[in-house]
Amino acid sequence: MNLDICCSYYTTRLWIGTPPQEFALIVDTGSTVTYVPCSDCEHCGKHQDPRFQPDESSTYHPVKCNMDCNCDHDGVNCVYERRYAEMSSSSGVLGEDIISFGNESEVVPQRAVFGCETVETGDLYSQRADGIMGLGRGQLSIVDQLVDKNVINDSFSLCYGGMHVGGGAMVLGGIPPPPDMVFSRSDPYRSPYYNIELKEIHVAGKPLKLSPSTFDRKHGTVLDSGTTYAYLPEEAFVAFRDAIIKKSHNLKQIHGPDPNYNDICFSGAGRDVSQLSKTFPEVEMVFSNGQKLSLTPENYLFQHTKVHGAYCLGIFQNGDSTTLLGGIIVRNTLVTYDRENEKIGFWKTNCSELWKRLHIPGAPAAAPIVPTSKTVPAPAPVVSYNNNTTVGMPPTVAPSGLPQEVLPGEFQVGLVTFDMSFSVNYSNMKPNFTELAEFIAHELEINASQVHFLNFFSKGNHSIIRWAIFPAESATYISNSTAMSIISQLKEHRVHLPERFGSYQLVEWKVEPQIKRTWWEQHFWTVVVGVIITLILGLSTFGVWFVWKWRQNALGTYKPIGARVPEQELQQLTLISSSQA
Repeated sequence: MNLDICCSYYTTRLWIGTPPQEFALIVDTGSTVTYVPCSDCEHCGKHQDPRFQPDESSTYHPVKCNMDCNCDHDGVNCVYERRYAEMSSSSGVLGEDIISFGNESEVVPQRAVFGCETVETGDLYSQRADGIMGLGRGQLSIVDQLVDKNVINDSFSLCYGGMHVGGGAMVLGGIPPPPDMVFSRSDPYRSPYYNIELKEIHVAGKPLKLSPSTFDRKHGTVLDSGTTYAYLPEEAFVAFRDAIIKKSHNLKQIHGPDPNYNDICFSGAGRDVSQLSKTFPEVEMVFSNGQKLSLTPENYLFQHTKVHGAYCLGIFQNGDSTTLLGGIIVRNTLVTYDRENEKIGFWKTNCSELWKRLHIPGAPAAAPIVPTSKTVPAPAPVVSYNNNTTVGMPPTVAPSGLPQEVLPGEFQVGLVTFDMSFSVNYSNMKPNFTELAEFIAHELEINASQVHFLNFFSKGNHSIIRWAIFPAESATYISNSTAMSIISQLKEHRVHLPERFGSYQLVEWKVEPQIKRTWWEQHFWTVVVGVIITLILGLSTFGVWFVWKWRQNALGTYKPIGARVPEQELQQLTLISSSQA
């Protein structure tokens, strides 16, 4: 399928309904839901295509409320909500309809679940693209749905065009890997995102002086096709920036195109992108298996929009410890997400000639990808090119590493409760609550003391257990990122439990704010301890006084010489003389 470029993010075409309604969707490996604006949207922006009209599709059905989804207030339909780090959001109902990828695709039309937006905010509201195509891991992902229907095997590939060329291709399903494709392991349990095991970065053949653990913090090293640029942890960014500046000393450093950002830019390199390697150093990303991915200058530079022959560093400091690699890193690179074998492959190529270079007979022409500047998760002001394409200028510090759900405002999480439905009856579950809590804590990467059993009840042949997650002993609240990570893992069934517990479903979850305690509640134990200490001191003082008083009374018959006493008559004693005896 073709991928098109617009504003530095990549889109592809999707048709929904009968008859088909056409949409341009941002290709996003960091999202799990595909969504488009709905005809009854209460707050949706003006995008490039008309909104989806459910009433005009004879094959559309809303997804009815069930145990596998979040339900609306009336308990009738399933709903979805996605909030992103920069506070963009999308919410609506889940529907099912026929989707297709156009005549160029060999994937036949299929029924699939998607989001029909009723509210969108932030940059999702203002972007030109209609919506998002979610290629991430999760039940609602387009990839997962096609795999579950055995339409494709568990793999897909993306190929983004170069700096001036644009375009590219998306392949759903597996393709034979080229012999010189390099791979990195991608652990599906490491994070909800597609990650690689990055160990080192080399600049001009020399490794940056960094610990390998630098690239393994938090979510590790994540590939996100929907992010335009790349973001490194602070120490890695500083080392990379300094190495590039040192190797580009023959060029003049200049200000970036936007005065609001402290971009690292160079002039004097010339306008011919193919000659940039003569001026800028080669960069290599080294994986834990020792394999290396070579990056040319177009994989870490973007063109200055105000100075001809000038380029700026397209790698920035991240706001957290995650390493986030966006589309710039994989320009003119075929990236194969081999989910079945838990690995990701990279092959340097001209993406506009992908099928020809892969030597696949009878393959369709590559579907064009549209680079458009994805504003999720790193929104940026937009600067126009003269050729009517635009490119987003990223901030020096990314506001967050990843597109993830967040809680609004200054909400501090005091408690996360959730109900899990197990396909095991009560008698088998009850003796194992403590052990089950320990497994849940291990999977969620929190302390076992934080997981508390609240309630248990049966519903048909299922056992439903209510759990609560409390803050760690040293904390007064749970961070937003931790709370949403817990919820995400539960919703997407990434909590793996021993077989004896059977399968589980997340029935319901709830996040409760941090409880604001009164002065009395906050100081209760201090007051209690103070009262006890006061009582002990008081009783001790009284005891000492009582003993002293008692001793004084015991010695009361003694009087000193000369003291005045009442007159007493002496008793006469009869002495017997010894002579008389």
